[in-house]
Amino acid sequence: MSRARLLSLVVVFAIASSACKEGGTVAVHSLEFKGATHVDVALLKSALATRENARVPVVGWQLPWSKKNAFDRGRFDADLKRIQAFYADRGFPDARVTDVDVRLNRQQDAVDVTVTIDEGQPVTVAAVEFRGFDAVPADHLQQLQKQNPLVVGQPRDRQAVTAAHELAVNELRDHGYPYARVATDENDGADGRAARVVFTAEPGPLAHFGSVEVAGNSSVGDRIIERQLTFKPGDLYRRSVVQESQRRLYQMELFQFVNVEALNPEQQRTDVDTRVTVAEGRHQRVNFGVGYGTEEKARVDGEYHHVNFLGGARSAGAHGRWSSLDRGVRLDFNQPYFFAPHLSLGGEAQRWYTYTPAYYSIVTGARTTLMHRRSPRFSWSVSMSSERNNSSIKEEVLNDPELYSDLIALGLDPTTGKQEGTLSALGFDLQRSTADNVLNARRGYQLALHAEEAGRLLPGTFNYTAMSADARHYLPLSGRLVVANRLQVGAIHAQGDDPKHVPFSKKYFLGGATSVRGWGRYEVSPLGGSGLPIGGNSMFAFSSEARLSMGSRLGAVAFIDAGNVWSGDLQWKLNELRYAVGPGLRYETPVGPIRFDLGYQLNEIPGLKVNGQPQPRRWRIHFSIGQAF
Repeated sequence: MSRARLLSLVVVFAIASSACKEGGTVAVHSLEFKGATHVDVALLKSALATRENARVPVVGWQLPWSKKNAFDRGRFDADLKRIQAFYADRGFPDARVTDVDVRLNRQQDAVDVTVTIDEGQPVTVAAVEFRGFDAVPADHLQQLQKQNPLVVGQPRDRQAVTAAHELAVNELRDHGYPYARVATDENDGADGRAARVVFTAEPGPLAHFGSVEVAGNSSVGDRIIERQLTFKPGDLYRRSVVQESQRRLYQMELFQFVNVEALNPEQQRTDVDTRVTVAEGRHQRVNFGVGYGTEEKARVDGEYHHVNFLGGARSAGAHGRWSSLDRGVRLDFNQPYFFAPHLSLGGEAQRWYTYTPAYYSIVTGARTTLMHRRSPRFSWSVSMSSERNNSSIKEEVLNDPELYSDLIALGLDPTTGKQEGTLSALGFDLQRSTADNVLNARRGYQLALHAEEAGRLLPGTFNYTAMSADARHYLPLSGRLVVANRLQVGAIHAQGDDPKHVPFSKKYFLGGATSVRGWGRYEVSPLGGSGLPIGGNSMFAFSSEARLSMGSRLGAVAFIDAGNVWSGDLQWKLNELRYAVGPGLRYETPVGPIRFDLGYQLNEIPGLKVNGQPQPRRWRIHFSIGQAF
């Protein structure tokens, strides 16, 4: 770094120190890097103690609720050394800070910091070898070599070396070698620029699971814990089944701490005794929440849950909700380990009210579900439900002859103004997910398939076949940008093409905070003669979002939505899709992001009425919690 730059930096430090002594704080307005072309700048910034204050892009305003980051000379001096260490870990040992520009603003309360870096020449990976891995099956060794994060020709990243080492050790430990060790040798070659990385295995003795000891439990019996383990004495030792057992115990929601570990690993025995240590959490939980959303307006939710109901790790609970769109009470029960570790038996009873623009439905009934969870990412289930469906048209519809006639054609009893009947159905669901986060996924995909058969084999008023699919994909383009996509397809076929065989409560609607956001909830649908949405039997929807993290928990979104609902079954007319675009803001919280979206209609729905009135407004505002998908 030049003496002139160093002198100017000292002057700024002096001014900053003076400002602090007078009771003010010199904030970091911006932190920029010049010459940083081979590393992720966002990661580099996250490794430093000096942080810039969060700002709204383009306009540059500071967020009023964000943490104020002050400029500190001591931290910044240490950061200059951290920059060199950051680069060295990523294969650039000669990287140096060549210049620092710290500019104080006119008000002398904020600085713009620019750091110039000479990255130098990297040490690249010339070759990666795995020696002594004969104990690993050939196909698994090939998979290990493919998953190895070290890439020939790319800079040698220390984190990648460590990750490759851990993969190699875990592969041995997953094939019966719990005491395996792997030595890592790095030869940088004659010029110090071409690294040959060699991993040499020392498998140790082949071992099997021995006895199991349970500790720390009080009200949960040893047998309940042991039956969740995916191994038994005499099985070949595998690290993956130990991890799966620990995950399954956490999933029971009975324990706040779980650890499954081998006893006396230093003895290197051929039978590995295991200790399962748990710490029980609270078994009874009560949650109560009050909120507001642009669709349901004010809402109240209350829930009681018991995760060790009548012992045996059974769970039971009750959930109540009240809002302008839906309200009611649901009871649930779950019996884990139903004859086998991967099977569970669940039950649900409900009385639930749903309000649409033209009618409201009351569903009273119960469902029993048998679920098989093959892995944390894959499950399938079969269910049987029996419920009473009561749908009544709204008061204003009684005085609308056109809409009244439309609903009669769909199964409304003209003498009572209601549709009533018993629904008995068999259902099948399949779910597959590789998403990395349930509340806010950044990578992976989710797939959900549903099939339902009402009537036919079971007695009831309604008789139909329904199928639907929901596919989601998340692709990170950088450390801050994620593209998320969602596709939904659904169809209901009434027996004999008689619409009376499909209850109003099963009709499809789109629009709202989670689908075509240029419209409100239930607004995208076939219309009755007077313009009110009445629901349909076929549905298609697609959404795509670009999600940008702006730091300090704030994020921005740009989205495009498309979709429609048609009255007939298997009646997807893609030339009739409704489109909406818009921006959005996200603010991260422990229960998911707070979401604000503004959707604009690219093509209107002719004749649509909202709250019984024509609606010329082509935009909708949505405020809620959780990502749209």
